[in-house]
Amino acid sequence: MIGGAVAALAVDAGYQVVLSNSRRPETLSDLAAELGPLCRPATGAEAAEAGDLVVVSTPVKAYAGLPAAPFAGKIVMDTGNYYPERDGQIEELDRGELTSSELLARDLPGARVVKVFNNIFFKHLRNLARPAGAADRSALPIAGDDPAAKAAVTAFLDAIGYDAVDVGALADGWRYQPGTPAYGPPYGTFENEKGTPASADVVGAALAGAVRPA
Repeated sequence: MIGGAVAALAVDAGYQVVLSNSRRPETLSDLAAELGPLCRPATGAEAAEAGDLVVVSTPVKAYAGLPAAPFAGKIVMDTGNYYPERDGQIEELDRGELTSSELLARDLPGARVVKVFNNIFFKHLRNLARPAGAADRSALPIAGDDPAAKAAVTAFLDAIGYDAVDVGALADGWRYQPGTPAYGPPYGTFENEKGTPASADVVGAALAGAVRPA
């Protein structure tokens, strides 16, 4: 759902979008047609090769199955979250040795991973986009180890209607993982599908309230 929301916002902003999933490109034909002529379906490898910015929006348990070669050198926006009840127990994550985005970076050597879009409900993401300068513009946290990649993601967020709050390195991405104050609440409840605008100050305060599990 997050991947579809990002695709829709990107098309609205004039980007060409290549969609893929774990099945076959034809299963995305209806969504591609809905999004219009700037969007086309493809295989996962084709989508990774085509993108200047590549969105990975899969369960964490599927990271190891991604083909690493097409992602080499690419800026990869990781929307994932670790849910043990869905993903199974992953020891490095359970022990806090890695964040889920660091796990993805390990599985995709050479990719320039930036953690983003993981802390917002997909309907809020679609509905809270605002033009630059709007008084009610919302912000999304980002984390990554490559400054140029983070700058590119910040520019992309600006184009699709969001400000960015730079949290730091990928290792700092725990600050907006599930269970933290920045994961969900700044943008409102699920019941309010329109969402509540959350400025950079609001998101920053939520990030500051994060406590790393012992």
